[in-house]
Amino acid sequence: MNKLLFLLVLVLVSCARQTGLPPTAGPVAQHTIPRVEQMPNHPKPYAYRDWKKTALDFDRYVFDFTQKGEFLPLIWWDAMGRNFPDTTFGIYTALADIRMGAAVNNGENHEALGALGAVLGASLVGIDKSRQDGHNYVKMLRNYFNRDNGWNVIMDFTNKGAHIGGGYGNDFWYEIHNNVLFYCVADLYPEEKDFKMIQRTIADQFYRSDSIMGNSYSYSYFDFKNMKPGKNHIPTQEDVAGGYAFVLYSAWVKFGDEKYLRAAKNAMNVLYNQKENRFYEAMMPIAAYVGARMNEEVGTDYDISRFINWTFDGSAVGREGWGVLAGNWGGYDIGGLAGSTVHNGGYGFLMNTFDLMMPMSAIVRYDQRYARAVGKWALNASNAARFCYPYEMPDSLQAIPQHKAITKNVIAYEGIIKESVYPQFKGITPFAQGDGPLWEKGMPQQTMFSVYGSGHVGLFGGTIQKTDVPQILQIDCRATDFYRKEKAYPTYLYFNPFAESKSVQVNLGSDKVDVYDTVSRTVLQKNVSGNFRFSIPADAARVLVLVPAGKKMKVDKGALKAGGVTVDFRYN
Repeated sequence: MNKLLFLLVLVLVSCARQTGLPPTAGPVAQHTIPRVEQMPNHPKPYAYRDWKKTALDFDRYVFDFTQKGEFLPLIWWDAMGRNFPDTTFGIYTALADIRMGAAVNNGENHEALGALGAVLGASLVGIDKSRQDGHNYVKMLRNYFNRDNGWNVIMDFTNKGAHIGGGYGNDFWYEIHNNVLFYCVADLYPEEKDFKMIQRTIADQFYRSDSIMGNSYSYSYFDFKNMKPGKNHIPTQEDVAGGYAFVLYSAWVKFGDEKYLRAAKNAMNVLYNQKENRFYEAMMPIAAYVGARMNEEVGTDYDISRFINWTFDGSAVGREGWGVLAGNWGGYDIGGLAGSTVHNGGYGFLMNTFDLMMPMSAIVRYDQRYARAVGKWALNASNAARFCYPYEMPDSLQAIPQHKAITKNVIAYEGIIKESVYPQFKGITPFAQGDGPLWEKGMPQQTMFSVYGSGHVGLFGGTIQKTDVPQILQIDCRATDFYRKEKAYPTYLYFNPFAESKSVQVNLGSDKVDVYDTVSRTVLQKNVSGNFRFSIPADAARVLVLVPAGKKMKVDKGALKAGGVTVDFRYN
């Protein structure tokens, strides 16, 4: 008996060495996001919208100079040569926005927020915007780098004279978020002319301004020319520290200068030590992503649930109630939309919801404890976001259905509100609308349709795909994980909202892989390709990493690596 047992042990050890299976580690307990728990597992009415197709169709429509008709085309050339002696492009902020266009202010009235979002979104769904129809739209983004006025960061317009409203030097989030978006684009096009110089200059400006602000980001804006923070009628925007941390941490990865890492840590610490939720617009969740990365890559110990809950729970002060919606309005589950939880009962914005996908999907690579919560949020958000599109909603629940043909089903309303701000629509819920006509008198009704917000659709299109099981989505956790410190294998999140286990089939491609699940911490199958079927337990998630077949797995400093590449950052 003892001899047989000894032989059995030898066989098992031999098999373990041959298969390269990792040492045993238990499954990962999931962390909840309380706000997400208020959302249904099966949002209604449910329909899958093909976000990749939406992004491709948006790009095809908006970047077409040959479009004919009222308020068309939606793009024009700006030959003023601000900041760089080049012609650049402008796209409308809102459809029919009379403040913009080739004939207004020499064509200079156009926002970086729209241009950067459109180029980034298109790139994420596979369009090379550096060589499209003979044009290099990536290079043209340089003109938003405001060096002529001495600010030396990306700003929302190419020059102060083109300023047409909020967002030029007096509203913190516009400048910081545009620099975040530029850094994202630059990671996809690292060899673009002058981009390294611009990135280095931006990082130096952020480093200097972080040093000046020190232990407080409680300002409404920062004057990068005179290196002075300031306050005005706009609430202080402490969450821009998340954007600072992203840019500075990315600069550290790219350039290796330790001062950027020090400043990134300072920005994170300032926000982490806030006594109250100061979520203002878009950058609190970015802090959660950077915190998750720092914890695994440089040994910090941030409890990222603080940033995540501040993002979702709607408890923000200053900009009261900013967060993520949860609830059912008139039979429509609107959970997952980002915006105000208190304005007229709630107001979810499309662009903010798209942009929330960038940090949330990438977080799961570094901290799989949030896999189920992120998967459930993504299911709800991807369903609710479609309600902003005029062809997805009954005419009775939207502001200007008579004009929806011009949208070609790719330009959406700015958001969904529980009760419209317009008296003629009072009592209708939910209601798809835009803020356009409120900007100033004389605006056409068509400004209800948001071109700049719709342009960020690629953040959904580049991450969300359907599977063969309705309501089980595939979320790409690598697509928006910018400035990775090392190579990463394809990583996908799947959430099963059903009360029973589900079998899902996905296509792994032609190359043989070993499929590792970071949630159960098991190798589901080795040496497979093509169609692959796996099960997901009820109301649970899997995060599959596709490891090239035969790579040896080993634990190194608490991380599980395969072929020297990390597949599980939290294996210890």
